[in-house]
Amino acid sequence: MSLLASITGPRDLDSLSADQLTQLAQEIRDFLVENVARTGGHLGPNLGVVELTIALHRIFDSPNDPFVFDTGHQSYVHKLLTGRQDFRGLRSRGGLAGYPQRSESVHDVVESSHASSSLSWADGISRALTRTGRKDHHVVAVVGDGALTGGMTWEALNNISDDNDRNLVIVVNDNGRSYAPTIGGMARYLNRVRTTEGYESLRKTSASFFRRLGPMGRALYRGVRGGTHGFLSRFSNNEALYSNLDIKYLGPIDGHDLTALQETLQLAKDYSAPVIVHVITEKGRGYEPARNDEADQFHAVGKIDPVTGEPLGASSAVAWTDAFSSALVDAGERRDDVIAVTAAMLRPTGLQPFAQRFPDRVYDVGIAEQHAVASAAGLAFGGLHPVVAIYATFMNRAFDQVLMDVALHRAGVTFVLDRAGVTGPDGPSHHGVWDLAMLQLVPGIRIAVPRDEARLREEFDEAIAVSDAPTVIRFPKGAVAADQPAIRRLSDGVDVLWRDGAEDVLLVGIGPMTQLAVDVAERLRAQGIGATVVDPRWVVPVQPSIVKLAAAHRLVITIEDGIRVGGVGTRVRQVLREAGVDTAVDELGLPDAFIDHATREQILEDAGLSAAKIAQDVVAQVLGTRIPVARPSTDTGTIWSVDNGAHRSAHVDRGDGHS
Repeated sequence: MSLLASITGPRDLDSLSADQLTQLAQEIRDFLVENVARTGGHLGPNLGVVELTIALHRIFDSPNDPFVFDTGHQSYVHKLLTGRQDFRGLRSRGGLAGYPQRSESVHDVVESSHASSSLSWADGISRALTRTGRKDHHVVAVVGDGALTGGMTWEALNNISDDNDRNLVIVVNDNGRSYAPTIGGMARYLNRVRTTEGYESLRKTSASFFRRLGPMGRALYRGVRGGTHGFLSRFSNNEALYSNLDIKYLGPIDGHDLTALQETLQLAKDYSAPVIVHVITEKGRGYEPARNDEADQFHAVGKIDPVTGEPLGASSAVAWTDAFSSALVDAGERRDDVIAVTAAMLRPTGLQPFAQRFPDRVYDVGIAEQHAVASAAGLAFGGLHPVVAIYATFMNRAFDQVLMDVALHRAGVTFVLDRAGVTGPDGPSHHGVWDLAMLQLVPGIRIAVPRDEARLREEFDEAIAVSDAPTVIRFPKGAVAADQPAIRRLSDGVDVLWRDGAEDVLLVGIGPMTQLAVDVAERLRAQGIGATVVDPRWVVPVQPSIVKLAAAHRLVITIEDGIRVGGVGTRVRQVLREAGVDTAVDELGLPDAFIDHATREQILEDAGLSAAKIAQDVVAQVLGTRIPVARPSTDTGTIWSVDNGAHRSAHVDRGDGHS
């Protein structure tokens, strides 16, 4: 029986010797490579925190001492040590989540995988424990150096340093990276710490000289060293300014030295006040393919060959991110005022090719979405057109800046939201399902949802041509569908994708959901029900032709991969009512719920977003047995033509040679 297999909970670590702990660390790395290679997931970050996680569980008593992982993608080792070793279904329905999840274990506290929030959580938990008489408990926050670029971290540190009467240990897991190398002044400082001759000397001699000092000597050394300067004054190089904000600082510590880690964490635990332990680790530790990956050291991988690290079953289809990346470079060639901005996600959002072509026209602000958006407003004021590329789920964090800094000031800023809609295996905090409902609240905003690569390119060009309002382009994770040409483009830019039979049902497909709308229309034709399928292209504002087409049909169905509440369908219905159009509208989308991890197909099926289910419901609505009920048929065989705003009838090509 392997050592790992014998671990059913953290206290099983207590009886292991130093040699056994080293063996366990190797077994964990072997397990991670073998299993994550099979399922995909966050490999590099977890390989880097093996010894650190073992040491944390040896010194602290989870769940009595709550652990808070910032972001949480580095929690696989924590799962293994808390009795969750069935990784066969990792990130799949019914299997382990890729992030901490309370329903899995009492050892998981914070589920959100949005960065830089862990210290605020730890601040609140530690205050609550102190106030409720549980001062013997400790709170442990594990925060990466990348998260130190986020403003929330510093807001929390400011408050933590104001109240030192609680047991709070902050572990800075410093590997020089978030997704890619960490940027900014903070990163430069940490890099100096990691690479200075003094630190290298300390690390190399710790195994000999400092161990000869014995436990008391080592504790005294680190205590004096930590007390000489506070954490904030170290990072700011301004001791006077931050002297009142100092927090006890221990480090830097070799994050792969189990003995040094345990001794330092014990010292921090015994301090009885907030302490920062600065631990230097290596992302991808022990796995050469990850260590040799310059892009992100296997931060997140799909299915790979565990020996070579090469991807398995890689698709030749163009990804949405790559399609945008190419369009951005082309736009940059034509316009030197186009500037790219991102929040620590240069490669994931497709900005790397633009950065290589135009290195002085990209700003990576770190994990600071609010700053990115407000800064973009300033760039626009200065005569540039910033393109802010962010995952849709992280756009939630910058809503106030979109509203008050960009829209209020009529700034020409284009937001490109990657991973919009259902993302699948990453779970509830990564689904980008709130963006359409959230952003359409912003006065003057214009939102486009492309259905294919050709539309992405043209809508992006239309977006960056707008200089007096925010524009949004949003697209999902994964491969771009085959181009879906329109049979007709109306004068306001709405594309008609399907027209057959009477004006029974108007299907409004939002972006990638247009193919589903066409599939529904084909099923309706088999039932003798006429349908028109349109892609608005620009979903906000609602185009006039949508109103006129809705007035001519008996029923309107909108299909989107965002939440139904406040979604595009809701806006269409409101605009129709304002225009005096009483056609019933059925808004289809995702529930206002936190959706667990599963495949995109499974999640859409659960939400009733399948051709069979939608067609079945529409037939019932046309027959009058399901609400909302379609208007009675006039069977005129005509549809409003809206070219040039004229109201006239046009014969419908029914697709069978008759009209």
